[in-house]
Amino acid sequence: MTGGFGRSLRAPLVSLFVKQRLATLANKERASDLERLTQLIDAGDVVPSIDRSYPLAQVPDAMRQLTAGQVRGKVAITI
Repeated sequence: MTGGFGRSLRAPLVSLFVKQRLATLANKERASDLERLTQLIDAGDVVPSIDRSYPLAQVPDAMRQLTAGQVRGKVAITI
């Protein structure tokens, strides 16, 4: 009903009862920012930090590594 904004709408109310201060955040996507990001990706200046790639059959092993905290970067699953 709220289109995914339920958590954001509840945050100010919930922050009254928890130590953390929760607030709503609305961002605007600007075409100029996305164009600049595309240029950086195309130039190879922005690259993901992938720790290891796992084949689909080894997803349980990948999840064990993640939950054990033995991953530095992202884990990629190849299909």
